[in-house]
Amino acid sequence: MFDNLNWTAAAVFVFFFAVVTIIGFVAARWKSGDLSQLHEWGLGGRRFGAWITWFLLGGDLYTAYTVIAVPGVMYALGAYGFFAVPYTILIYPLVFLIMPKLWNVTHRNHYLTGADFIAGRYGNRWLELAVAFTGILATMPYIALQLVGMEKVIGALGFKAEGMASHAPLTIAFIILALYTYKSGLRAPAMIAFVKDIMIYIFVIAAVIVIPAKLGGYGAVFDAAKTAYDAKIATAVAAGKPAPAIGLTLAPSQIWMFISLSVGSAMALFMYPHAMTGTLSASSPDVIRRNAVTLPAYSLVLGLIALLGVMALAAGIQTADPQQAVPLLVLKMFPDWFAGFCFAAIAIGALVPAAVMSIGAANTFTRNVWKPFIEPDISPEKESYLAKLMSLIVKVGALVVIIWLPTQFALDLQLLGGVWMIQIFPAVVAGLYTRWFNGWALLIGWAVGMLVGSYLSWGPTALTPAVSIYGTTFYIGLVAVVLNFVVSVVLTMVLGSTASDETEASDYEDAAAVR
Repeated sequence: MFDNLNWTAAAVFVFFFAVVTIIGFVAARWKSGDLSQLHEWGLGGRRFGAWITWFLLGGDLYTAYTVIAVPGVMYALGAYGFFAVPYTILIYPLVFLIMPKLWNVTHRNHYLTGADFIAGRYGNRWLELAVAFTGILATMPYIALQLVGMEKVIGALGFKAEGMASHAPLTIAFIILALYTYKSGLRAPAMIAFVKDIMIYIFVIAAVIVIPAKLGGYGAVFDAAKTAYDAKIATAVAAGKPAPAIGLTLAPSQIWMFISLSVGSAMALFMYPHAMTGTLSASSPDVIRRNAVTLPAYSLVLGLIALLGVMALAAGIQTADPQQAVPLLVLKMFPDWFAGFCFAAIAIGALVPAAVMSIGAANTFTRNVWKPFIEPDISPEKESYLAKLMSLIVKVGALVVIIWLPTQFALDLQLLGGVWMIQIFPAVVAGLYTRWFNGWALLIGWAVGMLVGSYLSWGPTALTPAVSIYGTTFYIGLVAVVLNFVVSVVLTMVLGSTASDETEASDYEDAAAVR
């Protein structure tokens, strides 16, 4: 089990993990509030300023799996993996326009989740349930993928075991995560995000300076990567297979898929419960706007992270699992102590989003499933307790996915997650800008989008995000949400706008009290 362990790297890894564990428990006393109230435990009392929100959202959206998966796609496919960069740029104009309005209406009406807003805006508890169900369903595999990223770095440290023992370090890490999340709520990932983001920046800056210098400069890196991509194409052709669309530039067949995937992913990301949770914890709409302007700095870092996949090719990294490309590159290019630091940064990068995701899912279940359908008169204290308990159950569920199912299942389900989450975009955004839509029409449109998106995603061997229409490939999520929107418009014209709206027009405008 420990015969191949890199003790130096492992010691550094454990040290930083211990530091963030202490921070997680101490966070309960930070910006102290009554954690028996759900808005305090699950939203940090809505008191996070610009800096805290910046680190929290950065830690929430740019995850361990991002650091592992995006370079992995670049390693395997080339330029196509860069879709993550434009989509994280497209997100922030949407955030600037949409989220301050959502913050205002949720703040004034004491809503805690996106589904709370849907319930108040349309007066339709079944649409509320659909939005809540979608968020929880899509979040589970997303949390599981954070575990995938953590497992990759634990494996790279040299920890080898068979059977259930192979998951022991991961299980211990998530038990610790579950305990301090239960105790401190959203304050724990918000405080840890400071450490995580600083560590990721140090890792990335060192990587983009040191690794190319060792490989002869960026020109040599791209030349070597091109040679490696050409070799993969030649190998496929020699085996009688179609030439794969890989390389440093997009193939013509990839262009519309690249564009539609970027746009669709941007529309879906801030619909997730964890993104809503991070945003609604801000202290004012101006905090959200300032973050929408400054968060693209993370997109610059993401672009540099993506290049690690190209560097792995140039460094001669050979692996059948593209997700191992970055850990193997780090081990090859850095001394053991700094490799341990980098792996700790990636692992901590799993803890922050996993904590926020479990909190977001727990808030949503408590407020929009349990309360309206099972216990309408639930007390605030019991509501908070139930959310804490659900956050534990969500983490256990994600851990079970990793232990009992092949990793491919988590990967496939995460692809569906984006297709599912984008289906609530019409209801949320339409509700912020117009009172015309009918709640039942939006519910039927959601159902059509979910069914069509799921059906189109189900390929003969695995899930796929692409569909071909008249010979052009598009992202299934975007195709499904367009159909969702068309159905919603047509049915609203037939049924009329009959929503029982509990919100006021003034709720959507900034007030001096919250500026």
